Amino acid sequence: MNNEKKDWALEQDLKYNRLTAFKLFAMTSSMVISVNELAPFGKTGPTALFYLLIAGTAWFVPITQMAGEMASIDGWEKGGIFTWVKGSLGDKVGWTAMFYQWIHITVGMDTMMYVIIGALSITFGTPWFNTTPIVRLILMMIILWGATAIQVIGIRKIGRIAEWLFILGIALTVILLIISFFVYLAQGHPVHIVINWHTIIPHHLNGTTLVAFVPFMLAFCGGEASAPHVKNLDHPKSYSKVMLALAATAICFDLLGSMAIGMTVPKGEIQNSTGFVYTYGKLLTSIGLPGDLLQKIVGVMLSCGIIGELGNWIAGPNQGMYEAAKECYMPKFFAKTTKHGVPIRIMILQSSIVTVSALLITFTSGADADFAFNVSLAATTAQYLMVYMIMLIAYMVLKKKHEDYHRMYYMTKNPNLSIAIAIFALVITVVAFFVTFVPAQGTAAGLRGIYVETLIGMCAIVSILPLILYQWHEKWQKE
Repeated sequence: MNNEKKDWALEQDLKYNRLTAFKLFAMTSSMVISVNELAPFGKTGPTALFYLLIAGTAWFVPITQMAGEMASIDGWEKGGIFTWVKGSLGDKVGWTAMFYQWIHITVGMDTMMYVIIGALSITFGTPWFNTTPIVRLILMMIILWGATAIQVIGIRKIGRIAEWLFILGIALTVILLIISFFVYLAQGHPVHIVINWHTIIPHHLNGTTLVAFVPFMLAFCGGEASAPHVKNLDHPKSYSKVMLALAATAICFDLLGSMAIGMTVPKGEIQNSTGFVYTYGKLLTSIGLPGDLLQKIVGVMLSCGIIGELGNWIAGPNQGMYEAAKECYMPKFFAKTTKHGVPIRIMILQSSIVTVSALLITFTSGADADFAFNVSLAATTAQYLMVYMIMLIAYMVLKKKHEDYHRMYYMTKNPNLSIAIAIFALVITVVAFFVTFVPAQGTAAGLRGIYVETLIGMCAIVSILPLILYQWHEKWQKE
């Protein structure tokens, strides 16, 4: 009887959760490759090129390679950050890292939903979607709980949906934007950014130039979030190749997409939550196409693409959190799944926390949609960087003390070189973390204090919660 149950469970796992390398690429791409930060990139100006190359090559590539190496270690293929950090630094730190990764996206989802609502406000000609707090909140709740409800169909189907939403809503729209941008340049239209060695490299390191670096870090976060799905790959060894392809694709998309916005639209006209769709209208009209109509179509496509991204962020980290719940780091109530292996109770808990953060940020910002966007962007970045600080330290300990662990992939065969790369990435991470607390450029004087206080409060709560929950770990184990 037990064997029959195991066979049935295995059959269900294969039926609903099996992934090809391309499906994993699509799922992970929709977590990393996003249009959410392209408008802030465009507002940064020519220094966006410098920041993207630093964040992409000196930080993102090493991070994905370290994730690939840790995910390939025997016995570390399940649980992602939780398993990796636990294996190097112990249970308490592993749980803390997993909790940080899981809860950071509660604010990150707000950022995604602000962009969706901004796009829809242009599509339907209803700017009050974006400027009326109660309307903004209602729309956010519809998007959030709809994306949560659809998770019950299983990882395999979510992967298929994500694949198409990513292609149609994000990849296609960014590619069309880039093509339109090249046509714009070929027709000899004026550009609003002058690119040369003097404008690309920031000459003064101050609050303004450093805070501009924040969205570039967030743009490359998330490459490791799909690691819990490595067990679902047809060929697990392809994981590292997927991460390399993702790194190259993300850098190219962000470089070209941000320049398409920054070079064709004056800085003063770019809004963070609506800038991508707004640029489409101006750009297409400039090259002789019906920009007003196509802008509305793009707004719908973009909204669908980000909804797919939102769904993947609900699915990804929750798989690792489910592994933690099974080991009694949470009440056993949460260590339950549907017949398709979906930890729906944890997903409902997460969406409830998102609801609380949405209430806080949306009504604090009032009619200022960009303030809400900037706060949620900075809070997401700060909380996610806390994850990476722990992950990088865990990787260094792994290379120093556990090089004998068998793995299918190495970032580099030289442990000392690997540690040096990790230290460099850690320095970038720590600097970026503290910079997130500097109010974004353009923040109204009366809101600057609220900006800083909100970020400090969120980070403090997030830092304390996992430590409190860990105190109940032994009690939950005995129950």
